[in-house]
Amino acid sequence: MIKKYICILFATALLLNASATPGYAQTIGFDIIGGKNRISFPFESYNNLIVVPVILNHRMPLRFVLDTGVRTSILTDRTFSDMLNISYARKIPLVGADGDKQIVAYVANGISLKLPGVVGQGQALLVLEEDYLQLKNYLGTEVHGILGYELFNRFIVEIDYESMMLTLHEPYSYKPKRKRNVIHLEVQDTKPYIHTKLRLQNGATVTAKLMLDTGASHSILLDMDSHRTLELPENVVRANLGRGLGGDINGYIGRIKSIEFGKYSFEDVITSWPDRGSFRDILRRTGRQGTLGGGLMSRFTVVIDYFNGNLYYRKNKNFNNKFEYNMSGIEIKATGQKLNHFIISLLREDSPATEVDLQLGDEIIAINGHLTTELTFGEINSFFRTREGRKIRMELIRDNQKIVRKIRLERAI
Repeated sequence: MIKKYICILFATALLLNASATPGYAQTIGFDIIGGKNRISFPFESYNNLIVVPVILNHRMPLRFVLDTGVRTSILTDRTFSDMLNISYARKIPLVGADGDKQIVAYVANGISLKLPGVVGQGQALLVLEEDYLQLKNYLGTEVHGILGYELFNRFIVEIDYESMMLTLHEPYSYKPKRKRNVIHLEVQDTKPYIHTKLRLQNGATVTAKLMLDTGASHSILLDMDSHRTLELPENVVRANLGRGLGGDINGYIGRIKSIEFGKYSFEDVITSWPDRGSFRDILRRTGRQGTLGGGLMSRFTVVIDYFNGNLYYRKNKNFNNKFEYNMSGIEIKATGQKLNHFIISLLREDSPATEVDLQLGDEIIAINGHLTTELTFGEINSFFRTREGRKIRMELIRDNQKIVRKIRLERAI
């Protein structure tokens, strides 16, 4: 399955513009229970996204993605807020990721959001009229919302991707370790940016402004409209890059020669290239060339410090993992009440998947002898990224009949 890049484009649509500037004196509503200087708790990771437990209005346990790219907390399905009889201050239109589709959301105020050891009172919440994003189907786990700026503007946030632990530090008490590496962080309009050097396949070098995006599973996304030197590599594949409010975000997947991340450099990095015009309004306002997501950040423990404009980092055991892309041409989505039915949702042209009789809607029930009901969404996808030449045997259900198909993995880029 092609990685799903959760590109949530609220920048041109959100009418809830938090005007506050990060600072020690400002408290937006989150506090560590018991007056402690820090609190640590585990998170779950799905396709490089950070999922944390949240209790809504002291009653309903939900799961939110932690996303530096989102300004106001979001509930992705109005069903849950209606169950709690939450009242809405107003109804607002939003512009979808395609810049055209109009969708509807509601603003709720005075909301309580509780994380382990942390509570946020008096929060604003953007409630989508329906689940436009379908995060659960493309992550294979229940996800009900997105949490962003309010947490990063209140605490110094440490993300240990290896141990899957999140630590929130009180800004006045945090002291970085002496040998911790640091990159300058620029916070602009509630979002964090770094400046770094990219080297393209044609040999050109670009100094790029990239948004640090914990809510994106890709390594790098670059927009060709943002810089005259940015151009598609010769070897690319057409792909679905993710979902936004307006639906699918399409473009290309390729590689760049290298990217610098502080004192380190990564080569042959898988890079997403959205169709031209996809981010035109955002680019005009922010001047960014793209985003840097969890595919690269997950190779480090990172500390995101909005208060002092610093990103601290140290490498972890994932540092030397190869940047690999789906070698099967098959994308799946999880369906069913328990999200344990895995349906083929896309077949990439000129891939191993199109060399055999596979169809959209086929349900994979076993892969290389393993029942999919005993596998996670991520484990199934890992079969498609293991190594070139590996044979994959799939048992599928089509029209209530069992069929068997075999493919051999082939590196496309």
